[in-house]
Amino acid sequence: MPGTTEFDVPMSTRDGVTLRADVHRPGPPGRYPVLLVRTPYGKRASERIEPAYFPDRGYIVVIQDVRGRGSSDGTFDPFTQEGSDGADAVAWAATLDGGNGEVGTLSQSYMGLAQYHLATHRPPALRAASPVSGPITFFHDCLYRNGVLELDWTVNWIGSLARGAVGPELNAEWDTWSSVPGARFAPLTREAVEHTPVLDWADRFAPGAPYLRDLLEHTTDDDYWAALDLRGRAGDIDVPMLHVSSWYDAFQYDTLTMYRNLRAGARTAHARENQRLIMGPWAHLLGYAKPETRGAGEADFGPEAAIELHAIQRDWFDHFFRGTALDGPRVRLFVLGENRWRDEDDWPLARRVETPLYLRAEGSLSWEPPADEEPDSYVSDPADPVPSLGGASLALPPGVFDQRPAEARDDVLVYTGEVLDEPLEITGNVTMTLHAASSAPDCDFVARLVDVHPDGYAWNVVDGVVRARFRGSTSEPSLIEPGRVYAYEIDLWATSIVVAAGHRLRVEIASSCFPRWIRNPQTGEEPVRATTFAPAHQQVFHDGARPSHLTLPVIPR
Repeated sequence: MPGTTEFDVPMSTRDGVTLRADVHRPGPPGRYPVLLVRTPYGKRASERIEPAYFPDRGYIVVIQDVRGRGSSDGTFDPFTQEGSDGADAVAWAATLDGGNGEVGTLSQSYMGLAQYHLATHRPPALRAASPVSGPITFFHDCLYRNGVLELDWTVNWIGSLARGAVGPELNAEWDTWSSVPGARFAPLTREAVEHTPVLDWADRFAPGAPYLRDLLEHTTDDDYWAALDLRGRAGDIDVPMLHVSSWYDAFQYDTLTMYRNLRAGARTAHARENQRLIMGPWAHLLGYAKPETRGAGEADFGPEAAIELHAIQRDWFDHFFRGTALDGPRVRLFVLGENRWRDEDDWPLARRVETPLYLRAEGSLSWEPPADEEPDSYVSDPADPVPSLGGASLALPPGVFDQRPAEARDDVLVYTGEVLDEPLEITGNVTMTLHAASSAPDCDFVARLVDVHPDGYAWNVVDGVVRARFRGSTSEPSLIEPGRVYAYEIDLWATSIVVAAGHRLRVEIASSCFPRWIRNPQTGEEPVRATTFAPAHQQVFHDGARPSHLTLPVIPR
């Protein structure tokens, strides 16, 4: 018996706003658990995903437009409304005809974010969740990376939300901007993202996205961002969660952080014991509706990378709604290089050995610390920034790309290790301690770990950025003293990779990665307000007193 769909079913939030959802029911009569998806992208766009899979397997699927989007009433204000509205939606979904009073949540990206936020309200009917690639902090990830604006992603994403409400002139201009193959959202041209001041985008998108001004003007980690940061809210959550992300996902930090925090500090022992994690090799918006997805960027990670995530999620929900056995490990990691899945007891791996790898003279890397060595230098010019090439990006093509075009520039320092005699596994979070000085009152430093193949291909593994003014605090920034050497801590995020024998490790140091991250004008002015730029002379130190180094989580083999 075919299933049925009821369109634009209304519900009322606690403050009287009407939200509307499509309800997809299984064909046979009965009482079924409900799976809820809440989206800002239009509920009909999701019909080929969850509703195409779960009703035939005994679940009612509800796809709801969030407040102010699609057919739902109210005013859309990203992130701020999803906690209480989501909790109201769970309570409503539990009362639907044909439902059994129990609700789960699922889906990815903003829909993952919505799950994390509503879970802090602990709606009684919520039994299990599966957030995929959902951000939990917006100043340390998502719109910013530790205070550095994700320029290309933010402007493209907000523009896609505002489109249709910004007037014919901007829509016509949007239509003329060329697309980059493999990118998200039909991204802006180089000319468009180079526009200054960046804050102008708040005026241009104001008719369709008035909230953009707040997102751009709150340039420090203040109370505005604290209200949206879930990293300290683990104790408010009491629901089992299957967290899913990937090594080239723009929100991998969030997934790993939320899994770890809930394992340690969820409200109940039941919730703490029922957190699971899957980390794959894909980029953001992994094609779990497309089981053939097996790569990211220029990399093909082999047949094991292609999984049917819906089937895994079904097993997860069947366990909590139907009492079936839940086999498998607590943590599943895809190990790059070996291109295979591996089961682990938890994250991070307890057997990791935090191992320093030092920048050395003449562009070398060594496991041995330096003694007396002269610093290296380069000139950073924001008017001619280092181009973005892959990584955990969103609007730009994400994933693995050859870094040699960037490495050939004069404003990129390159440090390369010796050929490895045996495989080296790096699984966990990679950090960089960089001792550096600048002639500017403010600047950025970008660090990247690269796996150099025998043919010279430079495979980007992880990267990170630090803004000098945020070196000690993202809430109380302070400019630097030109010429003074500071120690900068850079979080390059996490990976799991086996660097094969015959390969070499490489570290790149630069002061820009554009248009992924906004250019620092190097004048001391706020980057979103800047219209003028100044070159700066940068120095990187690697001597006995100032040993710049990576810290690698090496797994003994």
